[in-house]
Amino acid sequence: MFTQNSYFKNHMKIHTAEKTFKCEVCEKMFTQNCNLKNHMRIHTGEKTFKCDVCEKMLSQKSGLKKHLRIHTGEKPFKCDVCKKMFSQKSDLKKHLRIHTGEKTFKCKVCEKLFSHNDQFNIHVRTHTGEKLFRCKVCDKMFTRNGYLKKHMRLHTGEKPFKCEVCDKIFTQNGHLKKHMRIHTGEKPFKCELCDIMFTQNSNLKRHMRIHTKEKPFKCDVY
Repeated sequence: MFTQNSYFKNHMKIHTAEKTFKCEVCEKMFTQNCNLKNHMRIHTGEKTFKCDVCEKMLSQKSGLKKHLRIHTGEKPFKCDVCKKMFSQKSDLKKHLRIHTGEKTFKCKVCEKLFSHNDQFNIHVRTHTGEKLFRCKVCDKMFTRNGYLKKHMRLHTGEKPFKCEVCDKIFTQNGHLKKHMRIHTGEKPFKCELCDIMFTQNSNLKRHMRIHTKEKPFKCDVY
């Protein structure tokens, strides 16, 4: 039977931070049984909260509240440094590391530090060689989703990067930047021996063979 005394005890747990309700799966502790029940949906996969806009199902009411900001465009979390707005508090925390310079994720292989977990996970794949992103057309695998997107343009023929001078279009922004040097005359690659400048790094490498006397191409006939 629920009494005023039991209500007082439950209420006091909130203030004293006493956690008496334990998850049998992951052993996380909670101050109230209702919080434990909500937590259990993470393990059971139960999703009882439905978005009225896109009908997506979520396991937590708080998760639904956060999700709705995608549709409303609401951004209640503001950076005090640059005034940038965010829809999620976690995104604001990540953003603040840009200003503080905090880097909490350390690679165990090369000890390089990262401010964000997603950057850290991408970096780790350079050591493991793990490729999670597969092309549905040719089955080629990639370490980053961005690399897969660039690769897909080979199949689709999409060229989203356009030269504003001559209207030539490119599949990658890097190719457009290289092309622009034709119009600007920029030559960022310099030979350290004779100071000749080049628009492309590949042209500099070919030029260096003059100094090194390297002859990498062999005729199979003579």
